[in-house]
Amino acid sequence: MLMQILLEFHWTNLLQPQFYIEHGGLWLILFVVFAETGLFAGFFLPGDSLLFVAGIYSTNLANEFIPTGNEVFDLLLIMMLISVAGIIGNTTGYWFGRKVGPAMYQWKENMFFKQRYLQQAHEFYEKHGGGAIIVARFIPIVRTFAPIVAGIVQMDQKKFSFFNVVGCVAWVGSMLFAGHFLQKWILAQFGFDLKDHLEIIVLGIVAVTTAPVIMKLVFNKKK
Repeated sequence: MLMQILLEFHWTNLLQPQFYIEHGGLWLILFVVFAETGLFAGFFLPGDSLLFVAGIYSTNLANEFIPTGNEVFDLLLIMMLISVAGIIGNTTGYWFGRKVGPAMYQWKENMFFKQRYLQQAHEFYEKHGGGAIIVARFIPIVRTFAPIVAGIVQMDQKKFSFFNVVGCVAWVGSMLFAGHFLQKWILAQFGFDLKDHLEIIVLGIVAVTTAPVIMKLVFNKKK
């Protein structure tokens, strides 16, 4: 089985939520959420779309852990487990930032790095840190680096922990519930099964979540 998966594997599979659900289930989802929110190398992983699709398959995923037969309990169970993975991931990124942060103040300046960037980041997190941690959860790539930067600029630990939990639960819960209940509603009303059109759904989610970042870069380059 493992050999067959390796032979059929292509790097583009890493961007497809159904690949993780079919070949690793809930346990692989937990690792992906942790990696995307806690490790540098996880920035490319499909967090939003993976959680949305996980909501569609919530009953199947929950049965891997505790078979219940209750769809609401199934949804809350995987929400709790995935939220814990995301909280631990962000905490890992934060502590990594705190460890490397002091050394960065000794770095020599170059065209990519200026000491004033650290000061500006510190001031930003002092003023908007809580909101930044929550909002970053909903923005691909940004959610990978936000906790690391928070650690680098020495954001207050208690403040970070509080908003880390709030942001993670809000992100995981909204994505899972959206996937689960949208699938039920569309199937009941139109007989349209989202499971048969996951590629289109994933592209739509990617477009929606990255559009604000692209617009910000295009229209506010200098700022």
